[in-house]
Amino acid sequence: MLEGVGLQTGERVLKIQVLGTCCPKCKTLSERVDEVIGELGLECEVEKVSDIKDIMAFGVMMTPALAIDGEVKSMGKLLSVDEIKELLQA
Repeated sequence: MLEGVGLQTGERVLKIQVLGTCCPKCKTLSERVDEVIGELGLECEVEKVSDIKDIMAFGVMMTPALAIDGEVKSMGKLLSVDEIKELLQA
């Protein structure tokens, strides 16, 4: 659990959604998210969204994309490990 970083409050668990159609960039983003979660020792729910209708429901027109707690934080860009850490620690 990461107290002090503001990622978990009480019983609330961060939900991360990786939106992509299983292309190489989407797979890499998913791997990087898993890496960051492991490095930071986070307990969170990770969902990989690959159905195009579900992706479009987020308003995403370009993948890969990353949503945190249902809010799209990045789309059309392969985020670096450091960029993902910044988003999760914000």
